[in-house]
Amino acid sequence: MIERKRTYGRRPEQGRGPRRRRTYGAGKNTPNSGDVGEAGAQVNSQKEYRADPKDRYSAPLLSRGTLRIIPIGGCEEVGRNMTVYEYGNDIVILDMGLQFPEEDMPGIDFIIPNVKYLRGKEKNIRGVIFSHGHLDHIGAAPLLLEKLGYPPIIAMPMTLAMIKERQEDYKKGTSKRIKTITVNKINDVVRLGNFTAKFFQVEHSIMDSMGTILETPSGSVVHPGDWTMERDASGATHIKYDYLKNVKRPSVLMLESLGSLHEGRHATYQEMYDNLYGILNSAPGRVIITTFGSQVERVKWVIYAASKIGKKVALDGYSMKKNIDIAHKLGYIKSTKGTLIDVRKVSDYPENKIIMVCTGAQGEENAALSRIATNQHKSIQLKKSDTIIFSSSVIPGNERTIQKLKDNIYRQCDNVIHGDLMDVHVSGHGTRRDIVDMLKQINPDYYIPVYANHFFLKEAKMLAEKNGFAKERIIVPDNGSIIELNNRGLRKLDKKAPSDYVFVDGLGVSDTQHVVLRDRQVLAEDGMLVVIATIHSHTGELVQNPDIISRGFVFLKDNKKLIEDIRHKVKTLVVESNPKSWADTNQIRNDIRDKIGQFIFTKTQKRPMILPVVIEV
Repeated sequence: MIERKRTYGRRPEQGRGPRRRRTYGAGKNTPNSGDVGEAGAQVNSQKEYRADPKDRYSAPLLSRGTLRIIPIGGCEEVGRNMTVYEYGNDIVILDMGLQFPEEDMPGIDFIIPNVKYLRGKEKNIRGVIFSHGHLDHIGAAPLLLEKLGYPPIIAMPMTLAMIKERQEDYKKGTSKRIKTITVNKINDVVRLGNFTAKFFQVEHSIMDSMGTILETPSGSVVHPGDWTMERDASGATHIKYDYLKNVKRPSVLMLESLGSLHEGRHATYQEMYDNLYGILNSAPGRVIITTFGSQVERVKWVIYAASKIGKKVALDGYSMKKNIDIAHKLGYIKSTKGTLIDVRKVSDYPENKIIMVCTGAQGEENAALSRIATNQHKSIQLKKSDTIIFSSSVIPGNERTIQKLKDNIYRQCDNVIHGDLMDVHVSGHGTRRDIVDMLKQINPDYYIPVYANHFFLKEAKMLAEKNGFAKERIIVPDNGSIIELNNRGLRKLDKKAPSDYVFVDGLGVSDTQHVVLRDRQVLAEDGMLVVIATIHSHTGELVQNPDIISRGFVFLKDNKKLIEDIRHKVKTLVVESNPKSWADTNQIRNDIRDKIGQFIFTKTQKRPMILPVVIEV
């Protein structure tokens, strides 16, 4: 087998023949964007995050002959996946994912990795490799690529197209600035300075997923991205990874660990599709399937199955329709003519001939399924005869939201099917057995479990030890851990790289929103009270009774005595203020904020946000 090599970054060794070479890196020419089509999920236009250039992270000195590995995100949560690799003056990044906000983050759209470690090193970035097109791996790309000066990105066609479409949604016209390197074949090799990037096949729940091998003079890192091992009824797999034991040593295996609590085997895709086909074929009315917008392979199968049994398919959800359109353009889907219909025309066909595939499996508030369940969808209203299929797993942290969504749907529909009842979804994450098999097949010198909450990583570590992997050769990282590989082995430094949350909130992108979040949490818990005091500009006396406005604290009509007591307390504070400093409205505001807050707490045991307003007339 002949490898097709492309060289980016440092000048290659001489003596390799007259082959035309292209060199990419700091100060070099940059490649034209690959013709990979359009695609992706919607992103609201955001402002670039501009931090103070003096606010730079002082990184430990990188020793000669040392490979540095820094998981910036993805090792304390599900999402925000990003890993930085550094050798000499060369940097390669794997993934730029987003994390969806948690319940204690009101108003936050999503969270992205903190790239403060890379500040001042932008010209050293030889490339960004994307393992696949899920948002927890590509979602932050539009903002971070812009911030880092648009380094070349490396991925398979579907992933590249999704990133370019997402970039275009972020800022129209910016996708033209993206420099792409397409991995057309799994045996492609890309040179990125001191790094040689190779790739290998992995199984995951989206098209064009790939694992990555990064070879350096000090050793290799093997990273499958997200992965699983499909097994037949006897437990056999059709993909083997034992050839990866031949990578350059010493080798480090960084293994996604989200399935480290799951015993047994997942259903096979054939078993899942057999179950879905039976439901589609026999459903008495409409079938509504909800899944992730990036589940292109599954939507493709539904379209083919529908054409076989003479039914129509309507898609709903911005990201899903975008991704299917990309797959069409790339030739991954060739739907039978007339099978796909506009969701606005479902009423034109008999109900038992309609299959709807939509987003919203995680209970997202504005997604298609949530709008259907709350009777806000323009074309679909639930009926008892409908069949609802949840063809997705539950992302950790979304359990309560999904439970509420299911409750609402169960009240309106008698035919609800999900993974607890039948295999209508196959997880894209390896089980405990798969993790053990991967370790034994690859037999790495070192093991780093990644891409999950900390307790998943610890379980993966203990699983490896239980199956004979040496404890001293395992490192469980945190976000920002600085791990180094050289001739002395693999070790984790005491110092960490910045990995604090960077929040995307409307038009703002900032890592300093913790104060804003704290205020929002106070407002959500105890509400706010506005106290308006109007004073005479010459005498400092109250001109009228203080006005009290309550929002989320108490209902004014039901708490008249409390409001009058607060009003009386404010009048006393103003009257008793120091005559020499009555003109200091800041002091009056501070007195109202502190003393009224204490007074309210003694009366109600609540701490609403107090907003004093002092008006001089």
